Amino acid sequence: MRRVTYSMSVSLDGYIVGPDGDFDWTAPGDDVFRFWIDEIREVGVHLLGRRLYETMLYWETADQDPSLDDSMREWTALWKPLPKVVFSTTLSAVQGNARLASGSPAEEIERLRAEPGEGDIAIGGAVLAAEAAASGLIDEYRAVVYPVLVGGGIPFFPRHERRVDLELVETRTFNSRVVYLRHRVAHRPARP
Repeated sequence: MRRVTYSMSVSLDGYIVGPDGDFDWTAPGDDVFRFWIDEIREVGVHLLGRRLYETMLYWETADQDPSLDDSMREWTALWKPLPKVVFSTTLSAVQGNARLASGSPAEEIERLRAEPGEGDIAIGGAVLAAEAAASGLIDEYRAVVYPVLVGGGIPFFPRHERRVDLELVETRTFNSRVVYLRHRVAHRPARP
């Protein structure tokens, strides 16, 4: 069965954007950008909320920008053909290799898991991830933690009333002082 992963950049105090909506502190150094390139190679389909979709629209035409370096061109070549499912109640159309979701996150994930396909089902966007987490659909949490405290904003982890036990799978510290944490959801056996 295809894994569902939630991966985003996050401040040390747990936010993907600050209280003013700013996330300029997530600008990746070369080593972190290379990591994101390697990560996207494992993805078979990407689920995005509207805000992240609009942020990532740049990459649909970035290959036309003559100032891009080789690593950015490599990212664009991987991102553009990647199938994307966008969850939005306000958009009427999407661009590139994207489609608007026709169901809830749970319905879309169930449909994608039933279809033949390779690669992870990646979730981007905290609101979307919170919906998937509330249904127990996330298999792995992948946080790229930046050494900054932003004091508020949109939290990386969903705020819900249930406990989720995690197992540490991998850590990595980059030259830029950014730390990658990969945790798998620990599935407990059912109690008799």
